Amino acid sequence: MEAISLMLREVPSEERPRERMLQYGAEALSHVELLAIILRTGTVSESAVHLAARILNESGGLRSLVDMSKDQLTQIKGIGDAKALQILAGIELGRRLAKSKHSERVTIRSPKDIADFMSEDLRYLQKEHFVCLFLNTKNHLLGQETLSMGSLNASIVHPREVFRAAIKRSSASIVCVHNHPSGDPTPSPEDIQITHRLIEAGTIIGIEVLDHVIIGDQRFISLKEQGFM
Repeated sequence: MEAISLMLREVPSEERPRERMLQYGAEALSHVELLAIILRTGTVSESAVHLAARILNESGGLRSLVDMSKDQLTQIKGIGDAKALQILAGIELGRRLAKSKHSERVTIRSPKDIADFMSEDLRYLQKEHFVCLFLNTKNHLLGQETLSMGSLNASIVHPREVFRAAIKRSSASIVCVHNHPSGDPTPSPEDIQITHRLIEAGTIIGIEVLDHVIIGDQRFISLKEQGFM
């Protein structure tokens, strides 16, 4: 059968995303329908629903969409700057909402605190991101910074950059966090080596490395808990 693209106005009202959301609530909608609402409109040849379905298909799914830049999004037919920015704004709001449960002053007491704070930012990324959390003497979070992106190795994560950022914030200690895009948080030999180098440098400078937590897909591993520190 030849596929026919229906415009959104031709779709029965009970099948339109906004009408379904009004009637059943947002939780009843599929990824495609929610994305269609964010897009608001389709193109001359396809409805917002069909455009949303194609975006998810061409991007590789919701998890891949989260890591796409504006330039990557606008490579998809039917996505201009405006629609790309709408998508990115929705993704960023989701990230901020995931963090909104945390109090104004975040306190790091355990590896779980670290994982709870960072998981939503890191778990879906397709490249490794190395992040440092900077703490004061009471383990209150002073700030955070992504110091490298890409495969983790000694040439990318250098103690000089890590502790320069820590000193700038008058940190008493730091926590290192990075993600494994594979979803498996098992530490690699490089992860352990870099951790040891940072501990040695921190000892000299007087800024303690409290932990290095690796974020996977709904799992995390603390190198301190595993005995690597």
